[in-house]
Amino acid sequence: MLIDTHCHLDMLDLSPYDNDINGAIDAAYHKGVRQLLSISVDLQKMDTILGFTQRSGVYASCGVHPLHSEDLVTDEEILHTFAKNQNIIALGETGLDYFYESSQEAHDAQKVSFMHHLQAAGKLDLPVIVHTRSAKEDTLSLIKQYGNPDTAGVLHCFTEDYAMAKAALDENYLISISGIVTFKTAEDLKETVRKLPLESLLVETDSPYLAPVPHRGKKNEPQYVSEVAQYVADLKGIRYEALLEATAENFHRVFKRANPDNQLSLNN
Repeated sequence: MLIDTHCHLDMLDLSPYDNDINGAIDAAYHKGVRQLLSISVDLQKMDTILGFTQRSGVYASCGVHPLHSEDLVTDEEILHTFAKNQNIIALGETGLDYFYESSQEAHDAQKVSFMHHLQAAGKLDLPVIVHTRSAKEDTLSLIKQYGNPDTAGVLHCFTEDYAMAKAALDENYLISISGIVTFKTAEDLKETVRKLPLESLLVETDSPYLAPVPHRGKKNEPQYVSEVAQYVADLKGIRYEALLEATAENFHRVFKRANPDNQLSLNN
């Protein structure tokens, strides 16, 4: 089963589909995608994100991106409230981003928000979707201090080194690979993917960002996860179908609320 494990359906460019999200989802279906995880970065948009889950095969997360500085989580309760909806299968996107935020005050606020996501996820038996950039040591430290390895989660759109990936695997986290792996400049990431065990991997688009080759420079969308999956399969030296089987198994092992039988169908 092909799954786009990280996309932002509320941010897609829908102009090719008459501004209808169903057109983009149908396009993904035609490329073999059977489940989508629509990621939250802003709790104020949760009504929209949950609306997507009315369609079969679409799930959602709830959380606040570390760069949403004015809305960072300071209390777990709001996460518990949203997570009562069974179509919420993860908390996040949360984490740390020191690349775009350089002040210690911003770093401290991100750490507090990340901590609350991690603690809430452990209590709710949900995985955490982690964004990390230029914050390797603090990300791993907080995961080890506040995370629950039984529920763990995923380092999404992974671009760090193999050492960080291995440390995350030791905490029971998965590593999700985006279209960045297809870029000519991503040689270190390609080598990391070759080294990582198949049972640790997921594939994603992070659409509308980071469209894979040959779509680089265009708006990304869930249908392009097929190109990411093919590229990862080639790096691993395995059949495309074997990559899909393994990543789907990995996804459903960690994202326990996601029902493998709940799959996309064409919108009629």
